[in-house]
Amino acid sequence: MAFEAFWRKLGDKCTMVISGSDLMSYLSDMGNVCWFLVPELAEAINNLHHVVDNAVSDGRHIVIGTGSTQLYQAALYALSSPGGPEPISVVSAAPYYSQYPAETDYLRSGLYKWDGDANTFDKNNGAYIEVVNSPNNPDGTIREAVLAKVNRSAEGKLIHDLAYYWPQYTPITGAADHDIMLFTLSKCTGHAGSRIGWALVKDTEVARKMTRFIELGSIGVSKESQLRAAKILGIVSDDYPNFFEYGRRLMSERWNMLRQVIRQSGVFGLPEYPLEYCNFTGKFTNSHPGFAWLESKEDEDCEKLLRAERIMARGGRRFGADAKYARVSMLSREEIFNIFLERLSAIQGGSISNGKHLGS
Repeated sequence: MAFEAFWRKLGDKCTMVISGSDLMSYLSDMGNVCWFLVPELAEAINNLHHVVDNAVSDGRHIVIGTGSTQLYQAALYALSSPGGPEPISVVSAAPYYSQYPAETDYLRSGLYKWDGDANTFDKNNGAYIEVVNSPNNPDGTIREAVLAKVNRSAEGKLIHDLAYYWPQYTPITGAADHDIMLFTLSKCTGHAGSRIGWALVKDTEVARKMTRFIELGSIGVSKESQLRAAKILGIVSDDYPNFFEYGRRLMSERWNMLRQVIRQSGVFGLPEYPLEYCNFTGKFTNSHPGFAWLESKEDEDCEKLLRAERIMARGGRRFGADAKYARVSMLSREEIFNIFLERLSAIQGGSISNGKHLGS
């Protein structure tokens, strides 16, 4: 919702008219591996990656999904089928995205299972799928595969979740080039309600299996949502300095305000991000992630501490980390963000004693 004001100012530029007789067929492009991907969206995705240069899209299959959540499930299916005597372990380095465990185990698949932190996974256990989230949700750090550094076994496979690898959040240091790369409209432009995600996939057979998974689950993806996404991405590509500069400036301002409140409170800590050269902007800049990874300096339960001041947060244990950490959103509407800062500033070092927030 942070970028809502930008899109409101564009007025009717994003408006589409769809008549009652349009888009009635399941089919979009039978010559494509992902046969329900509308050509307009495929072109818009390729154009945007060429403009930003954050990922290699030439020669890749584009698989469209109902958000990146469906694509994550499709990728797990594609990499683990036809299966073996035991489910393949799925791991990610902690702190990992809190939804990975639930999404992995939700279907109770016999093909794969969640196996926790990649840093503590015994690579001698055989086949595994490592999920690399970069920039990482929740802490905003740039990640590489952990297990591939120590075990180049053919039994190890990778999924790269690059939802936040856009200029408003982090320096673009190069075009990512991995076997499976996941992106989502919600993090790129803010349009979460359209439920559009896409995967850039190298291997044709993997792309076919991912497409088959989505076909069996939902017989494709809404064409109305795809065409809206194509329109929006086209506007970003045609006038990219405006949107990404707006987003980068907004996130930078929010992080500066948050750090000021954190310094004054003396209660919390925040990650520091290195200054890096961004190929997209041509400038040295820091990361400004979509979430803040707060640490309680006094080892308090950070989520409980924040909720005592009516601040929505997700506790560190859900990310495979300690309870002294919590994740809060930096992407709310302006009025909500300002209320968040106001409530956060009410938590001062002297207001904490023996694990209890005084006055709560």
